[in-house]
Order: sequence, then structure tokens, then C-alpha cells
Amino acid sequence: MIFLIEYNRPEDQLVTFQRFQDFERLTAQNARLDLELDLNRRGVAHEVVLLEAASEDALQKTHQRYFKTLRQILESAIADHK
Repeated sequence: MIFLIEYNRPEDQLVTFQRFQDFERLTAQNARLDLELDLNRRGVAHEVVLLEAASEDALQKTHQRYFKTLRQILESAIADHK
């Protein structure tokens, strides 16, 4: 799967989250470009990324910062080392 994420880094907030099937790669790329152009026009400095993962669960494990607070990530890391 392909995931389009818009993230407001200063506020640690997920703004946009869209899912695309692998065969929709061009649609996902165009959606990313459209979003970046719109944000740029409006002067909004958000992070925009396209990521690939086998599932949403896998994505949330590999890119926790988009889905969890720093505190939650640290607590999870500490629990994993016990």
C-alpha cells in the first residue's frame, strides 16, 4: 500500500492521511504534488510524504512519529527493553 501523509511538525499533528493501492501509484504521486502545491500557495510549511508499507499497522510501527506522541514512543521503547 501507499500512504500520503501531511504532518504539522511544530504541533506534532497528523493533518492528512490517505491510502492508495499499489496500482494507484501515479494517483498517489499526483495527490502529493497537488497537496504540496496547495500548501506552498497558502504559505503552510507542513511535511508531505508518500510512504509504502505492507499494511497500515506496519507503517505505524516503522513511522511511529506520525501516529504517536514522543512520550508514547519513549514509553513503548522502554517497555520493549524490559
